Amino acid sequence: MFNSEHQIGRYPPWSRIPSLVEMTTEAGIDYDQFTASLKQGLSEAEMAKRFGVKEETINSLTDHFWHYGVGSVIGGD
Repeated sequence: MFNSEHQIGRYPPWSRIPSLVEMTTEAGIDYDQFTASLKQGLSEAEMAKRFGVKEETINSLTDHFWHYGVGSVIGGD
């Protein structure tokens, strides 16, 4: 007989939003250079200038990084 109590958390993981790799690629930014800039502690204005994008783009990427990390996988055992 099916016992839902034993099934909690037993399902395959999936990503609900794009990963940081996908997002940086879409913005035309090299992922490794982006994460290196975060590690260096560059400001969003400095990063925007370095990558030739709007500061709002960098803000979105850094916000994603600090909230979700590199990827956003939910579910699993």
